[in-house]
Amino acid sequence: MLQISKEKSIANIRKNVHNEYLLSTDHALSTFLLTNLPPFRINQLCGLRKGILYFIMDDKKLYTKILGIRDPWYITNIEFNEKSERIDVYVDHYNPIVVTCPVCGNKYAPYDHSPERVFQHLNTCQFATYVHVRLPRVKCPNHGVKQIISEFGEDGGDKTFAFERHLIDLAKECSIQAVSRLTGVSWDRLWNMVDHSVCRGFSRKEHRIPKHIGVDEKSFAKGHKYETLVYDNDRGTVEYVADYRSQQSLEEYYRQFTEHEKQSVESITMDMWDPYIAATKAHIPDAEEKIVFDRFHVMKILNEAVDNVRRKEHKELCEQKNDVLKGTRYLWLWSRENVPQWRIPEFKELQKLDLKICRAWAIKENLRHYWDYASGTWADKYFDKWYQWASRCRLEPIVKAAKTIKRHYRNISTYIRHRVTNALGESINSNIEKVKRFACGFRNRDHYKKAIYFHCGGLDLYPKPPKKASLQWRIV
Repeated sequence: MLQISKEKSIANIRKNVHNEYLLSTDHALSTFLLTNLPPFRINQLCGLRKGILYFIMDDKKLYTKILGIRDPWYITNIEFNEKSERIDVYVDHYNPIVVTCPVCGNKYAPYDHSPERVFQHLNTCQFATYVHVRLPRVKCPNHGVKQIISEFGEDGGDKTFAFERHLIDLAKECSIQAVSRLTGVSWDRLWNMVDHSVCRGFSRKEHRIPKHIGVDEKSFAKGHKYETLVYDNDRGTVEYVADYRSQQSLEEYYRQFTEHEKQSVESITMDMWDPYIAATKAHIPDAEEKIVFDRFHVMKILNEAVDNVRRKEHKELCEQKNDVLKGTRYLWLWSRENVPQWRIPEFKELQKLDLKICRAWAIKENLRHYWDYASGTWADKYFDKWYQWASRCRLEPIVKAAKTIKRHYRNISTYIRHRVTNALGESINSNIEKVKRFACGFRNRDHYKKAIYFHCGGLDLYPKPPKKASLQWRIV
């Protein structure tokens, strides 16, 4: 709305009535306008409410501004259906015009028009809004008859650029079914939009291999069904999703890149899964110095061993009518600093007892100091002492875990040099689990992979209108 100044002449006011919302909060000025404008113009264009004079914008001009329509496009008609809560906006173009070939960018006279296209736009209040337009076609001497690039929505789509962006924003926050209920758009149309936006994102994505790669698996469904995930540890995005967790799964990702590109990889964090190790050694130069076994998975092995010691000892104590270890499982699994304040006194009393679990817990906690070393030499010395203790503790689960860690120590020690973990990958796994809960599971792997790329791929998903107008005035 444009506030009227007293200096404007009646002629300028009448001229602006056709183009802008005009508002006057000045009672004297309102009276002045009412006395000077013809009565039929007042009835058509004005309203006086609470001493404020309003000039009503023409509906075509209003939708021209809402839709961002520029010359030589213009609105020919607007149909309002109150019963079906629908507004249809019909758009055409003035003449003479020239149109642009979408391939070479040269301008020619229009050849003909394609059949009418209907684009759904953002709702006008509660009314669904649709834009009807027949896009011109151009006959290029080099490329034949081509339809111009649409300025309303993507070619082949049925949504305006603004409406599709809105739907993508909603799909990022809730399930496809929920978006369907909120917007009235069918599930199939929404999923096609998700599928197309992921393809669009990949078409814009730079072909590059990350310097710091993370590899992990994620459960797809019950029954040991997994997907292999490759992360960019610098950007926090999922770079690749492959079926299963085999050596072939990871090799599919590495084969996309040349030997020169793979030389730029500095580190690969992963768990101790042999197929992933074999795939990386087969494709990444100097893989032995770049593979870093994630500290989370190392400590997970020890935690499982500690829990097995507790289970066995608790069973033996229960046979002697002693339930001192009842309800203490997580006291031994938590890190020292994560034990709840109200359970610290109980934990200290347990540590005073001559229990096997106390030794197992101490061995587990002492390995945590290894990750604080900055020197590889001193870290190696510390690990040797820890391994001697763990391997001679006469606790079978701990001895077995220590031997597993010793067997993979070469790529555990690379942490001291690279200082990288898979913590970011575990965070992304949590987000993927939320996506699974939103969708109440996925029926096929392709949909699961597309959902991961959509939510965690860091892709440029949004449609973009053409930078230059495809239709312009012809200079005569």
